[in-house]
Order: sequence, then C-alpha cells, then structure tokens
Amino acid sequence: MTETASLVEAVPSRAGDETFASTAADRFADASRSRQGSAGSARNGLRRAWRFVAQHPGAALAGLWIVLVLVSAFAPTLFSGQDPLDGVPRDKMQAPSAAHWFGTDQVGRDLFTRVVHGSALTLQAAIIAVAIGLVVGSLLGLLAGFVGSWVDDVIMRIADVLLAIPSLLLSLALITALGFGTVNVAIAVGLSSVAAVARIMRSEVIRVRSGVFVEAAFASGNRWSRVLFRHVLPNSIGPVLVLAALEFGTAILAVSALSFLGYGAQPPAPEWGSLVSTGRNFIATAWWLTALPGAVIALTVLSANRLSRALDSEGRRSR
Repeated sequence: MTETASLVEAVPSRAGDETFASTAADRFADASRSRQGSAGSARNGLRRAWRFVAQHPGAALAGLWIVLVLVSAFAPTLFSGQDPLDGVPRDKMQAPSAAHWFGTDQVGRDLFTRVVHGSALTLQAAIIAVAIGLVVGSLLGLLAGFVGSWVDDVIMRIADVLLAIPSLLLSLALITALGFGTVNVAIAVGLSSVAAVARIMRSEVIRVRSGVFVEAAFASGNRWSRVLFRHVLPNSIGPVLVLAALEFGTAILAVSALSFLGYGAQPPAPEWGSLVSTGRNFIATAWWLTALPGAVIALTVLSANRLSRALDSEGRRSR
C-alpha cells in the first residue's frame, strides 16, 4: 500500500514537471520566433530602404540634403563655431575662400555661419506653416468628405474662394492682420495652404468611405467616430503626407519671400530671406551675398519637391 501510494504521488509530480518543461519550452520558442520576426522585419526594412535608394538616387541625395539642413537648424555649432552676429570690420566684403566659405558681409560677419544659423528661423517657420496647413486642412477635408451634405458644400465653397486668391497675396493680407514676425509669417503661410490640403483630404476620404471594409465596420455596430479614426483616416492620410512634403518646400520659399520683403525676422537676426534682401544692396560688388543664400534656398526647395515626388511614386506603386 505504501509503495502504491508513493507511485500515485509520483505520477502527478512527473506530470507537473513535464507541464512546466513544456510551458517553458513554448515560451522559449515564442521568444525565439519573436526575435526572428523582429530581425526579419528589420532586414525587410533595410531591403526596402536600399531598393528606394537604388530606384530613386536623386531622391536619396535630396533626402540627405534635407537631413543636413535639419541638423544645421538644431545643432548649428556642428557646422560652424563662429558667432553669426559678431563681425570683424577689417574682414568685410571678402570673397568666398577657405577661411570664409561663403565670404563675409558688409560688417565682416561670416556669411556661411549666418546661413547655418539662419536655417533655424526659416525651418521653424516652415514647420509651423506645414503643421497648421496639415492639421487644419486635414480636419476640414475629413469632415467634408465623411459627413457630406451641406457641410461638404460650405467647406468646399470656402476652399474654392481661398484657392482663387494667390497664396502670397493671401499671406500678405493675413500678416497685415496678425503683425510682423517669424511666427506670424508662419501662421499666414500655413493658413494659405489649408484649402489645398482640405481638397486632397476630402477626395481621399470620399474614395475610402465607399470601401467594403468601411461598410463592414458600420454593419458590425462600430460608432461613427471609431470608423472615422480607425479605418477612414489611416487609409486617407497617405497622399496628404506626400502633399505635406511638397508644402514644406513651398513654405520655405514663401517664408523666405516674405522675409525678403521685410515681414519676417528683423536684422541683425539671420534668416535666409533677409540675408538675400540685405545682400541685394551690394549685388554689383559682392555677388555672393545674394547668390549663395539664394542657392541654399533653391536647393532646399528643389530637394523637398524631389523627395515628395519619389514618395508619391512609391505610394502609387504600393496601392
């Protein structure tokens, strides 16, 4: 009897050990599969990145330039350790050289340093403008496309009126109401791009709203807010983000143009448009004061446009 009882007690113990061992083995296998899956996703991401670079080498160079400009905006001391506001009078109006890559201005300040530090103000204004246009335009387009009816008519008629006004003229009118300054310039440029973003967002929402998966989501008893933000918005935002990349270059150009006219940061603060504006008084004797900051603006705008076209082509291929 004693031996039988001991055998009976031993069986559950061995079963428990086997269960614990199998559970531990399952967990180890799940962890291994998870690590393999994450490694595989990383390899797939690298393959997609290399394929994008191989198919769009120009876009890769444009992206590299945009990255350099962004780094110069957030960490200008990595590119130049000089003060953008202090100058050496005896070094004024020197042509580009190894000591001064972009030359010096009329008070002896290093122009390359001023361009590097000026990227912070210009890009700050451009990012604010793109964010305002993207958020406000996307919300209006989402509302117009999803609700429809008279809401769609009212929003689209307002968008038509805004699109009929040249963007620079609309920005000037808004700056007159808001006042001068970099932030006000950014708000004016952002509001002038709301109509274009709203129309693109509306067309995508109308396309997605008629999809079978949206009807299935409604049939499953989901609330309209859940369908809107869980199904419609994620499938409609792609072209709007591509437009945002394009609007980034347009915003840089608009902010620089308004700064050139004197509505942005006031001297001696370095801003790309104001640098070009200041150098125009010496264009006959010091061409670099306008040509080199203008070349940086042009290259940045063209890079943003090239990158947006590449993203658009990739998005069309994936759809």
